[in-house]
Amino acid sequence: MKNEAAAEPLTAIHTQVIAAREGRDPRVIARLFSGWAVFGAQQFVRGYALLLPDPVVPNLNSLGARERIAFLSDMSRLGDALLKVTGAARINYAIFGNQEPALHAHVIPRYTDEPEALRTAQPWAYDWSGYFGGGADGGGPAGAPAVAGLKLSSSTSKMSSEPGGIPGLACMS
Repeated sequence: MKNEAAAEPLTAIHTQVIAAREGRDPRVIARLFSGWAVFGAQQFVRGYALLLPDPVVPNLNSLGARERIAFLSDMSRLGDALLKVTGAARINYAIFGNQEPALHAHVIPRYTDEPEALRTAQPWAYDWSGYFGGGADGGGPAGAPAVAGLKLSSSTSKMSSEPGGIPGLACMS
C-alpha cells in the first residue's frame, strides 16, 4: 500500500469499518478484496450501497497501484451484483470524500420507475434530509433494506465473510 496511514481524524467511515470487522454492522453485504460492501442507511433508491476500504485511507490516491485496482474493481463488481439482483437500468458511481474525509465509493442503482423529474438527474438531486450527521453514510434508519438477492440477515456476514465474496457474483469472477 502506498500510504498505510489512516485518514485523520477518525471518521464515520472508520467507525463503520470497525463495526463491519467486528460483525456489528447489520448493513454489511459482503467482505470484498479491498473492503466492505454495505447498504446505505438511507435508501433513497432501492439498493443504494457503499464500498468502504479496509484499511481506511484518506483518498483513492493514497492507495498503491494494486490496491487502487482492487478497490475500483470491487466497486464495479458491487455494481454488477446490484444490476443483477435489482433490475436497475444502470449504476451510478461516485467517490467524493468531502463530507467524510476518508475513501468510500457510492454505488447507486438507477431505475426506469424513478420519478420523472429525478430519473435522469444526478443522485444528489434526491431529498437527502437527515443524510448527514451519523454513520459512514450519514445516519438514517438502522435496518437493512430488502433487496432480493442482497438481503441482509444475521448469517449474511458469515456467509460472505471470505474476502471477495458477494452473493450473486460467483459467475462474474
